[in-house]
Amino acid sequence: MAILQNKGVFLLRKCQNCNMPFSWSEIYKAFLGWVYKPVKCVNCGAEHEITILGRLIFVSLTALPMLLFVIFFSPFNNLFATLGVGLAILSIGSLFVPYFVEFKVV
Repeated sequence: MAILQNKGVFLLRKCQNCNMPFSWSEIYKAFLGWVYKPVKCVNCGAEHEITILGRLIFVSLTALPMLLFVIFFSPFNNLFATLGVGLAILSIGSLFVPYFVEFKVV
C-alpha cells in the first residue's frame, strides 16, 4: 500500500482505468450505510470495489480508536461525556478515510 503524497498533501485515489481522480464525497459515500458501495468512475464508468485492506483501514481509523478510548482511556466518570468524545473521535477518523482506502476494479 503506497500512501500518495505530493509535497506533504495527501491525494485521493484515482480510477485504475483512466486515472480520473475520485472526489472525496464519492469515496466517503461508499462507506455510509451497512453495506460498502462500489465507487463508479464518472469518466469511464468503471466500478471500483473497496478491498479487504481498505475495510481494515476504515475500521482502524474509525471504530478502533473510538472503542479504545471508550473502554480503556476515558478520563471521565460520566457516561455521556465518554460517549460524546468517543463519537467525536469516530467522526474525525472518518474524515481521513477517503485518503487511505484501497480499491480494485470489479
